[in-house]
Amino acid sequence: MRNVLCDALVREARRKDFVFLTGDLGYGALEPLQSAAGTRFINAGVAEQNMVSVAAGLAKTGLSPWAYSIAPFIYARPFEQIRNDVCLHDLPVKLVGNGGGYGYGVMGGSHHGIEDYGALLCLQHMHVFVPAFREDVAPIVSRLANFQHPAYLRLGRCEKPADFILPDYAPWRKLVNGDKALIVIVGPIVGTYLCEIAAIHEAVRPSLWVVSELPISPDEIPAEFLEELLLKKNLVVVEEHVAQGGAGQMLAYSLLKMGRSPERFSHYSAKGYVSGSYGSQQFHRKECSLDAKTVIAEVISTR
Repeated sequence: MRNVLCDALVREARRKDFVFLTGDLGYGALEPLQSAAGTRFINAGVAEQNMVSVAAGLAKTGLSPWAYSIAPFIYARPFEQIRNDVCLHDLPVKLVGNGGGYGYGVMGGSHHGIEDYGALLCLQHMHVFVPAFREDVAPIVSRLANFQHPAYLRLGRCEKPADFILPDYAPWRKLVNGDKALIVIVGPIVGTYLCEIAAIHEAVRPSLWVVSELPISPDEIPAEFLEELLLKKNLVVVEEHVAQGGAGQMLAYSLLKMGRSPERFSHYSAKGYVSGSYGSQQFHRKECSLDAKTVIAEVISTR
């Protein structure tokens, strides 16, 4: 997704208000953007706290800054600056975190972003965008270009099957029809579910939705989703993020507030480091029971 982001930002670099800041990252990927933006491409160095404060200052003058780093370095290290300099003033700073969830695998916990959007959504005015597929990046960038509030863009690796035809981008999208249950997924991990679900007979196949914008509020949940939930009564949420502050909690709260709670609710989320070991992204997903085979088998076996 990072390469697609670069291409989309190259187009945005034509705007006079565009500024891009990087925390000494992006080599071998962001050079086209550096050429397009010229002096408006700033390498802030390994100084993420300062970078976010500079981005806030640029936004205060009317510019449209994007600040980029590995996920935990853009939300955890400069959290105070995001809170005080960006969010308290409701400034349109776009924070871009690469490798959300367990994306950086064996590099370990210091490089994992498994509590990123939950932490950031505690702050005033913050909005989060989680593209599930590489095709989602360009429309999200186009929206963010004119977005007048703080935003966090969580990037991962597109895992969509090559032959799957996506519907047009929307904050909520239904990807697969089924009669069994209702699965809602946040982020690129949804790509690993598509092949598994498509191979199941429709009578026992779960329906699959993907959510790409947070927070979740009652007025943004599609009517089609609510109608389907009423029929199936079994809701499953999957996200590569800890349960606390995650989409599962947001959705459960919204449905409870609306008086639309399902009869059965399951939430599959990141559990940290179950064995105390580090491994690939797939290793951590498996340890947390986030992998498609585990979740779908449990959903199908549920009466």
